[in-house]
Amino acid sequence: MKPYYYCLLLLFSACYNKVKEVPSFNPNKKITIALDTIDTEAYELIKPSSEQKGILILFPGFPETPNTIKQEFKIVQPALKKGIALVLMKFNQRLWLNTQEKFRLTATFNQLFANHDLDSANVFIGGFSSGGNISLLLTNHLAETDNLIQPRGVFIIDSPVDLLGLYETAQRNIKRNASSISIQESAGIIQRFERDFGNPEDSLENYEIASVYTKKTNNIHNLAHLKDIKIRLYTEPNIQWWQENRQNDYEDMNAYYIKNLSDELIQKYGRNVKYIATKNRGYRANGKQHPHSWAIVEIDDLLKWILAKN
Repeated sequence: MKPYYYCLLLLFSACYNKVKEVPSFNPNKKITIALDTIDTEAYELIKPSSEQKGILILFPGFPETPNTIKQEFKIVQPALKKGIALVLMKFNQRLWLNTQEKFRLTATFNQLFANHDLDSANVFIGGFSSGGNISLLLTNHLAETDNLIQPRGVFIIDSPVDLLGLYETAQRNIKRNASSISIQESAGIIQRFERDFGNPEDSLENYEIASVYTKKTNNIHNLAHLKDIKIRLYTEPNIQWWQENRQNDYEDMNAYYIKNLSDELIQKYGRNVKYIATKNRGYRANGKQHPHSWAIVEIDDLLKWILAKN
């Protein structure tokens, strides 16, 4: 597992790149769309040339960048065509947020909207893997506090929402001694979590404070302010792939905890919550199958959800 680095969200002078040729939905026809791309150290903003109808803020997975998002998630052209601006965040390598980070990101958003004449009426936040954890925690913080940005919706893509569950899965992976990738990642998780939270046998509360969800105690305290916010939870529970490639069972997968989280949220928030379990969509940009991928999201359906009035 790569080490965690703490990056300051510094706002510097932006670089502008205004006209790019991009293909339309018809593969036999090309159109030129005027793009206003603003690249700072904190984010990359891509504005549509047409009337803005919404804003989608995306958080990358643990080691990812905006370039990774564009490579793995082919959403830029469809979103711009529908008048949706994109904010590709450079905030990564986090599985949780401390209070300072929540307020720092909030300040970044407020400045982003003020500096670039963005309409905050229809804002959605989402992220892949660890970026989904950040999306949920930050959306809850924005809803809880008095801020310019009040998201209408939030979504995650196969995120490790239960930190205690992630710790326990890491322990099982090491005992199995099956996959070198799993062993390396699991050792890093255990070392980091015990350093920051302690051993869960006597420090369970520390895990609950940081985590999106704790299945062991049915704790969703960190999502307590999402009552009026639309929520989507994407995952691809491809049990066969995980067993063959990592020797993991369903109870070891992100999908297991996401399903349990969805049950808790549906019970609390009802129709605002949608659990979406996909099949055979999980492929990386290099063509290799992997259920832990941006590609499990059906983009046109996501954009319709963002533009829907209810």
